[in-house]
Amino acid sequence: MDGVLLEGRGTDPEVHARALDDLLDDRGLSVAAEHRAALSTYEYGDAFVDACAAIGVDPETFYTAREKRSAARTVEHAAGRALFDDVDALDRLPDGVAVGLVSNNYHRTVRFVVDAFGLDAFDAVRGREVGPTGFGRRKPDPHYIEATLDALGATDGIYVGDRETDVVAAGRAGLDGVFLRRDHNADVDLDVEPTVEVDGLEAVVDAVGE
Repeated sequence: MDGVLLEGRGTDPEVHARALDDLLDDRGLSVAAEHRAALSTYEYGDAFVDACAAIGVDPETFYTAREKRSAARTVEHAAGRALFDDVDALDRLPDGVAVGLVSNNYHRTVRFVVDAFGLDAFDAVRGREVGPTGFGRRKPDPHYIEATLDALGATDGIYVGDRETDVVAAGRAGLDGVFLRRDHNADVDLDVEPTVEVDGLEAVVDAVGE
């Protein structure tokens, strides 16, 4: 979704910082400045766990609670973003072609984007769950792609993404990986070989139509 449908590579880190403030306010907590960066990061890793230990909270519970607030604020952030000009090309996909949307962004946010922008081309939509488990299932893990394939009743196809992790996840899910180059990744060097590179969604739609 981010970087393929929506302009920009992802959510502004400030969204997570504000979500941390929401959580601290809700719980009547305060934290030292030295821990704020770790507690507001998108990543669930050693730094976050260590910061939770320092303030005496369970890291999994605290991360999940922070992410719920991040998801709510990410919806607000997504509402102010714009679609790429070529997204309407998806409306030209042939009848009978099953189309899914899989994103590392929160499921609540992905669902909002589809509904708010009227993206009717998608037959199945999947973002990640909040919390450590959802974080661990992000691409390049193929978990959500495979779940979406099941929802579509499909076993093969192509997966379009703008990151190397998308190409890796596609291969792990048994799909052809299509790497989409836009301005933000025009000069990126990949360590994996995609099935094909394209410079817009029109090329993807044309290839499927053939």
